[in-house]
Amino acid sequence: MREPNYRFFAFAFVASSMGLQMLSTAIGWEIFERTGDPFDLGLMGLARALPVIALTLPAGTLVDRGNRRIILSVTQVGFGLVALALAAASFSHAPIWVFFLLLVVSGCVRSFNAPSRGAMLPSLLPPARFENAIAWQSGFFQFAAVVGPMVAGTVLHHLHAAWVVYVITAVLCIGAGIAALFLKPRPVQRTSAPPRLSDMFQGAGHIWREKTILGALTLDLLAVLFGGATALLPVYAKDILGCGPIGLGALRAAPFVGAFLMAVWLAARPTFRHAGRALLWSVAVYGVCMVVFGFSTSLWISLAALAVSGAVDNISVVIRHVLVQMRTPDELRGRATAVNSVFIECSNELGAFESGLVAAWAGPVFSVVSGGFGTLAVVGFVALAFPALRAMRRLQDTKPSTTEDIRHAEVEEEEHRRLGTEG
Repeated sequence: MREPNYRFFAFAFVASSMGLQMLSTAIGWEIFERTGDPFDLGLMGLARALPVIALTLPAGTLVDRGNRRIILSVTQVGFGLVALALAAASFSHAPIWVFFLLLVVSGCVRSFNAPSRGAMLPSLLPPARFENAIAWQSGFFQFAAVVGPMVAGTVLHHLHAAWVVYVITAVLCIGAGIAALFLKPRPVQRTSAPPRLSDMFQGAGHIWREKTILGALTLDLLAVLFGGATALLPVYAKDILGCGPIGLGALRAAPFVGAFLMAVWLAARPTFRHAGRALLWSVAVYGVCMVVFGFSTSLWISLAALAVSGAVDNISVVIRHVLVQMRTPDELRGRATAVNSVFIECSNELGAFESGLVAAWAGPVFSVVSGGFGTLAVVGFVALAFPALRAMRRLQDTKPSTTEDIRHAEVEEEEHRRLGTEG
């Protein structure tokens, strides 16, 4: 926080995160109130995820070749404009398909926002402070994710007007876009060669070669894809726990309360000595928490299970983000971060779709509990399939591959394929 660049970044990040958390809480409640169908909650995740998957490769390439600061600012303003459109749709009681269309637009904006933010962060402060900065950033996100849903739930309870929440989101996101203009990142070494189609795949190729990164992303993708319960929180709040919109805000905030406390602890403690084992155990505990939450009919037990799940999930978040950035050369960070965003969106948003689909077929309790057991199975699979991840120790011991290393690896792979064909 002694770095002026990071203070501007933190302000923009907190404002945007708080607004988008408020938006997610309000739109989930509004759609479920109007339709009463948990499958629609799953469709919300699908509407957000598909644009990110479709636009990942061109978005990462643009971030690596363009001005990351301007892209970040423009996309934050884009979130604000989408929120204003949602406010108009809510105020006028527009058809449900309008809300889904605007969620698709939001997903398009997200596909460019996440790579620009993630790729620029390492250039805002000295490399020695990066791991600590990730822990702080995680803490800021958890703070925003606690306050945002609580504010949204309070507004929904007292005013019964989701459009007010969307207007607040718009103000926060546009403010974040303005703050991003004050950032002064270090210059990034960029190639002067004309763009080629193959350039878009270099980030994915880099992650495929770095087995520790691939293992960490695979673990997060599959664990949250099966074990996510966030999409079904409106169902639990209304039909199972009977706690209403304020209770919904508390349920959405609970994982982030645990994650915030964990982030404070991680920012103050020494770095991980056995990062691989810490990552695997944290995801296993997350799966157990989902099983407990799924069976619970007590609001307090549900809140406790979600809080613990958020705390252990934050360990996974910090390790994964540090690993991706430290093992990626600067000129590839936009494309690698874009691929990372696909894993995140697939796990969170497609996980929401999977949860809604299973809940519509077999009920919300079966959806959450079976997902928790699925997460435990995923931990065992990844531990066996990626021994390099299981053996990983200190994160700061890893060094980013250079572009020369990448080219050398590509030549070796091509030579192996040629020899295999001749054989």
